[in-house]
Amino acid sequence: MDPLEDIFSGTRVLQAVYAHLEARAPWGINFREGDGARFGLVVRGGCRLRLNDSRETLALATGDCFVIAHGTRYQLLDDLRTPTVDCFSLIRDRIGQVINVGGQGAGTTIISGWFLFDRERARPLLSLLPPLIHIRMEQERTTMLQSALHLLAMETFDQSLGNGLVVSRLADIIFLQAVRAHVATLGDDDTGWLAALADPRMSRALTAIHKDLARDWTVQSLAAEIGMSRSALAAHFTRKVGETPLEYVRRWRMWRAAEWLRRGDKSIGEVASLVGYTSEAAFSNSFERVHGVRPGRFRRSAATA
Repeated sequence: MDPLEDIFSGTRVLQAVYAHLEARAPWGINFREGDGARFGLVVRGGCRLRLNDSRETLALATGDCFVIAHGTRYQLLDDLRTPTVDCFSLIRDRIGQVINVGGQGAGTTIISGWFLFDRERARPLLSLLPPLIHIRMEQERTTMLQSALHLLAMETFDQSLGNGLVVSRLADIIFLQAVRAHVATLGDDDTGWLAALADPRMSRALTAIHKDLARDWTVQSLAAEIGMSRSALAAHFTRKVGETPLEYVRRWRMWRAAEWLRRGDKSIGEVASLVGYTSEAAFSNSFERVHGVRPGRFRRSAATA
């Protein structure tokens, strides 16, 4: 299991909501802050995207996709001087429908919507994502994203058996494709977990950790696994990922332990062993430091949620 697959495996999209926007200048929409991740595809025309009240905006052209992972407030506008209308007053009763907005000027078509996650299970993934993912039309993966978004649009109009399940799976694909496309744009100077995936040496290190989480990892053993010196790995890993290799191992062990405890089919001792602890007491202490509660109480709370 590669690191991205490992983190996505614990993430569950509960619902995907879609709207088809037909906008004509002048037009502007203000999307409120929310719990889900937002996404959009510019099918025709172009517009400006502004996060919160930033003075900086992003130009979106035909074929461009975007994902706003943290539910941040944003605006889509034809021009920065155009007043905006509230998204909920515009879309509230017309989910999945064609929504016309604006005047009589140049036209823009946007497929827009949001994903609602199981927040606790999505926390590891969402904590690693930047505020905005922008995939330009010339990138290879845009075509795959467009196809998935169009399938989502078709399925939203369809009320056949299993519709909710299909929409959820398409949402998973759209979100994953957006992240993969973003990773492909990152270079040597970028930092963060996704930038580490784009770095061949750091990607091998992360893959080794996720493939064998229970191994008694040391900086030396991880360095030997990927053919680097201990000091070079420690420095490069910390610069790219933002924490030391062993801090990353401990943190991911506790994330994975939480997922196994939520499932409820393993004893606390079994979970401890799966994440590399020979002592249940030591595991419980580490788990409490990260999650604020003992494993037993965490599992009971998850079972009643």
